[in-house]
Amino acid sequence: MGNHFSYFHAAQIRIARPTGQLREIILFYEEGLGLKRIGGFSKHNGYDGVMFGLPHADYHLEFTQHEEESSVPVPHPDSLLVFYVPNAEELTAITLRLKRMGYQEVESENPYWSHGGVTIEDPDGWRVVFINKKGI
Repeated sequence: MGNHFSYFHAAQIRIARPTGQLREIILFYEEGLGLKRIGGFSKHNGYDGVMFGLPHADYHLEFTQHEEESSVPVPHPDSLLVFYVPNAEELTAITLRLKRMGYQEVESENPYWSHGGVTIEDPDGWRVVFINKKGI
């Protein structure tokens, strides 16, 4: 007997994360990475937020900040957001732009990401990996 998995179709996937410094997060992901702002809100039940996506994808990132809460979870060094960037020149341009903005490359917890990849921490200390591969 084989395994019979039932897969579902999701119309969208949103990865949401709180932050205590929404303005800096917007600068990092919009100006630094060049992600497209696809939505946002202000004073919605005490929350401000922004959503970023890639123009051709049905998934996006959301960052929220509550008016009364400024603490955020401390990320584990292997909690990663990974962007597969097949064009090496584009990868270099993104990482150089981030470095010019004051963000430095950090050593990956898992050495796998150091082979063809660059890891940079966002303003909250969450790690973003840019790896020169086509993806999986």
